[in-house]
Amino acid sequence: MPELPEVETVRDGLARHVVGRTVTAVQVHHPRAVRRHVPGAADFAERLAGRTFEAAVRRGKFLWLTIGGDDALTAHLGMSGQLLVHHAVDAPEHPHLRVRMTLTAAAEPDRVLDFVDQRTFGHLGLAELVPTPDGGPGGYGSPLAALPPSVVHIARDLLDPDLDRAAVVAGLRRRHTELKRALLDQTLVSGIGNIYADEALWRARLHGARPTDRLRPGQIAAVLAAAEAVMRAALQVGGTSFDALYVDVNGSSGYFDRELAVYGRAGLPCRRCGAPVVRTAFMNRSSFTCPRCQARPRRGR
Repeated sequence: MPELPEVETVRDGLARHVVGRTVTAVQVHHPRAVRRHVPGAADFAERLAGRTFEAAVRRGKFLWLTIGGDDALTAHLGMSGQLLVHHAVDAPEHPHLRVRMTLTAAAEPDRVLDFVDQRTFGHLGLAELVPTPDGGPGGYGSPLAALPPSVVHIARDLLDPDLDRAAVVAGLRRRHTELKRALLDQTLVSGIGNIYADEALWRARLHGARPTDRLRPGQIAAVLAAAEAVMRAALQVGGTSFDALYVDVNGSSGYFDRELAVYGRAGLPCRRCGAPVVRTAFMNRSSFTCPRCQARPRRGR
């Protein structure tokens, strides 16, 4: 699934290409794409038409567009969801097009915002925003201290200036779990997924199986700093795209897969010490580590 750099790349594209435009028509091609909108597809289209996108906002991996008042269009990309912007006059009919929104702006040609989703795990919805628990901005891209109800339990991410890092370090140390599991817990710190957790752990020279309650504050601070650094580096090249499913709003892929140090490189030499990278099963996924740079902890350590 897309992680913070990939979602931020999409958010930035939406901020540049659709914010300020008004929705003039909505076509729902597949009802599953709006399954979280309980009143149904027709109501979704009717309520969204005529609204203007005011801001594109992100918290962690979660994305929404404010549409005036206390309302927002939420977007969950799932495994293969894409938000693509085209000129209306030559917009292609993608075989996996689920929702099309026609957008207009004064003295500018119309555009369409397409929600394309091959595997149909993603979805769009309309939500009434609620106040943030801490009174700070709901997410990156807007100063509004509000966010969708589905995002209230999601912690701030490492690129959020309002994140309390000391509280994150303390919270991680209170957990009786493995370090990588804690990094993936979106209620502690959001935005870190499997790819960037492995890369951050490699940079910090820590194994993901290290018990969080036995780590020093400086070690946890180091892995958080490494996670921020690797995600910022990924943002510079549009995130990580392993296939055509992860693209920005213009359909372009990210190139950070070329810079990965361990993730997806089982059997290849560690970029730091040359030892073969090891792949292990982890939560129905995979973990990639260097056995030399990231020694697995002994039992009880």
